[in-house]
Amino acid sequence: MSDIQKDQEFLEYVVKTLVDNPQDVKVDRKVDEMGVLITLDVSPLDMGKVIGRQGNTAKAIRTLLRVVGMKNNARVNLKINEPEGSTRQPSTSATESVDQAMADLKF
Repeated sequence: MSDIQKDQEFLEYVVKTLVDNPQDVKVDRKVDEMGVLITLDVSPLDMGKVIGRQGNTAKAIRTLLRVVGMKNNARVNLKINEPEGSTRQPSTSATESVDQAMADLKF
C-alpha cells in the first residue's frame, strides 16, 4: 500500500474501532485536482457514534485526516453519506423551529 492511501487505511481503522457493526463500514477514495475525497458509509445504527455529540467526533476525524494528508502533501476531505432509510430530518433554522414549536402549542 502506498503512502498516499494511508489516509483511507487510517479512516477505516478509526471508524471500525468506533462502531458496533464494523462489517458495514465502507470507505471510497477518489483523487482529483482539488485533492482527496474520502466517502464513508456506515450502518444507520452506527451513524450517531461516527457523528458524535454536536458533530464533535466527525470534526475530530476530519482534523486527523487532514493531518495524515498533510504528511503526504495531499488535501484530504471526508464526506459521510446519509445511510439508506435514515429518519433524520433536514436541518431547519432556529426561527423556523421556534415558530413550529409555537404553532404546535397553539399560542
